[in-house]
Amino acid sequence: MFWIWRCLNTKYVIMKFIDNVTIDVKAGNGGNGCIAFLREKFRPKGGPAGGDGGNGGSIFFKVDSNLATLSDLIYNKHYRAEKGENGKGKNMHGKNGKDVFIPVPPGTIIRDYNTNQIIVDLVNDEETFLIAHGGNGGFGNARFKTQKITAPRVANHGQDGEFKKLELELKVLADVGLVGFPNAGKSTFISSVSNARPKIADYPFTTLVPNLGIVKYADYKSFVIADIPGLIKDASKGKGLGSIFLKHIERTKILIYMIDINDENYEKSFKILYNELKSHRKNLIKKPSLIFLTKMDTVDSNRYNIKKTLNKFKILSISSVSTDGIENAVHSIADLIKWYKSHNRLQLVTE
Repeated sequence: MFWIWRCLNTKYVIMKFIDNVTIDVKAGNGGNGCIAFLREKFRPKGGPAGGDGGNGGSIFFKVDSNLATLSDLIYNKHYRAEKGENGKGKNMHGKNGKDVFIPVPPGTIIRDYNTNQIIVDLVNDEETFLIAHGGNGGFGNARFKTQKITAPRVANHGQDGEFKKLELELKVLADVGLVGFPNAGKSTFISSVSNARPKIADYPFTTLVPNLGIVKYADYKSFVIADIPGLIKDASKGKGLGSIFLKHIERTKILIYMIDINDENYEKSFKILYNELKSHRKNLIKKPSLIFLTKMDTVDSNRYNIKKTLNKFKILSISSVSTDGIENAVHSIADLIKWYKSHNRLQLVTE
């Protein structure tokens, strides 16, 4: 969970991006079975007629692609399903309890709070997962009638519904992850190529939460791009805002290193970013990547000796303001995603 308080003319605005929350769920208990006997005109001893109890309601998680955070769950941390109704006379069964569906965004990981073991990783829209099973209803005495016992006076209690304490963690799903220092032009880039409208300003740490944007290009194709708050040196050790959100690029297919051309040494800047990702998780630096030198409209490009590659990563020069190089950048990203997908398919075939 991440909270930021900002003072604006003595008014306090709370900005929330919730990516961790602890909740508990309790499925409904089953209804009790009924002990009853049929009493009708001309049938004074009609035999056992106690109905079964209804089943308790179960609790499910359901993925909703319209959600982007776990913020809704912070206000309701206790989920309870209905219990089943008790059985009734005249062989009438109790009504089943209603199920409960908890909506979560794609990329939600459900863990057992006590063991920290992952129960399920929910990634697909409308995917549903049963997390707590409702208790079965108890049998009424009509179930216990035998040739020897014709008037049983016994019935079952309903079973208890499952109880679980859970930890939910959100890791956003995107094809592309943008990484860079604060004020490197990440938000300007994502707003220029996608439908995302992040806050943009000329000061560090303007981006306070991950932003997702959909980039559409030729033949109605598209990809999802994620902008996380800017990193600083030692971010992997907890410094700055970006360290909180580094996990959100773990699922991306490719990475874009965004570096301001006005930095004194863009190669040194790249190495700092590269090492921060390596310190956080080594497999991040193995992702297919591109390097974008941003804000080219602010300098005379002829004064710079820009390499074509760095660490085998292709370097592109762009300006999100003048749009120079943007079209080439989008197609380069699309080509790298295409390569990633085909390479992964080839690995699956050969393994």
